[in-house]
Amino acid sequence: MVRVSAEVLNSSRPPYTPGQSREAVAARFGLAIEDVAKLGSAENPFGPSPKAAAAVDAARSRIDNYPDWSSRALREAIGAKYGFDPDCVVCGSGETEVISLVLRAYSRPGDRILMFAPCFPVYHIFTEQEGRVPLFVPLASATDFDFDRYLEALRAERPAIAFVTNPHSPTGRLPSEADIRRVAEAAAGTDTLVVLDEAYIHFTETPGHMALTRDYPHLIVLRTFSKAFGLAGLRLGFGVAANAGLVTPLRNIKPTWNLGWMQTAGGIAALDDDAHVARTVAMVVEMRAYTAQALAGLNRFRMVDGSRSNFFLVEILDPELTSTTVFERLLEKGVIVKDCSIDFVGLGDRFLRVDVGVKKDMDRFIGALRGLDRNW
Repeated sequence: MVRVSAEVLNSSRPPYTPGQSREAVAARFGLAIEDVAKLGSAENPFGPSPKAAAAVDAARSRIDNYPDWSSRALREAIGAKYGFDPDCVVCGSGETEVISLVLRAYSRPGDRILMFAPCFPVYHIFTEQEGRVPLFVPLASATDFDFDRYLEALRAERPAIAFVTNPHSPTGRLPSEADIRRVAEAAAGTDTLVVLDEAYIHFTETPGHMALTRDYPHLIVLRTFSKAFGLAGLRLGFGVAANAGLVTPLRNIKPTWNLGWMQTAGGIAALDDDAHVARTVAMVVEMRAYTAQALAGLNRFRMVDGSRSNFFLVEILDPELTSTTVFERLLEKGVIVKDCSIDFVGLGDRFLRVDVGVKKDMDRFIGALRGLDRNW
């Protein structure tokens, strides 16, 4: 049998650790806020969709009234954008809320939940806190998928839910459609729900795989407004399945009024702001390539290639250094990244996750890392 790792509730593991704020780092090290590059939260450096910001402002006049409990108008807008009936859509206060709904609706305490290691930490954090058991399948290497091992675990363990991330976090790698289909086909006829998380799909310059839900009635696709649309602080996410019966339980168990008027108005407007998304994606693609070229040839560090997201991994090659020591030294220089030893199970202390931002921030990061490479 394939070797995987199942864990019961681990109360000693730290909760999710968000990226630090510019304000906190500036105050700690005596820096001007504008001299701090925030590259640890995968936010949109261009800010929110302008159309969404205007719609949120206009919706303020309605905050004395309860909103529609089912977010019907937003579900209709999502359905129209992507070609689904509104009853095939569930909306949440961030994609993370939809993940929690999926776990509660489609698994019981003690059930196993399948995921790669490393993965988006919320998968296993919510799994553990809900009394389910995360089942980790390691990558083939620190950055490459092993779908053969994943499929073997799926068939042997019959998990209640199988998570696949497209593109993957924290590596940014893009699974092939063939591999996603292999997972869905292996789960067909079982009680396993396949969850395809496409939070960062815009940055891959592909349409993603919502269409696969029409072929697999046990597949749901999750997306967020936090990244390409720039609405991380508004808290908006959604799930889509061609099988409306898959979505109905999620809407039934969600908090009754989980989205307010300003959230739904902002989401509807953002869906219509293709120009903002296109500008963001073009910048990310350009700066990803720019950074890769700038970091080529370092001795202590290596930018891991192959990311199709708005972040990438930096591997620490010097055995005398750790991700935490490098993370702290970068903070001193006004650069916030993500220490992968904190949240990402399976990566150890050899990697940092770094966002792709505007040129000013990338130049600050490049300069800081080059300086550490020359003179630690």
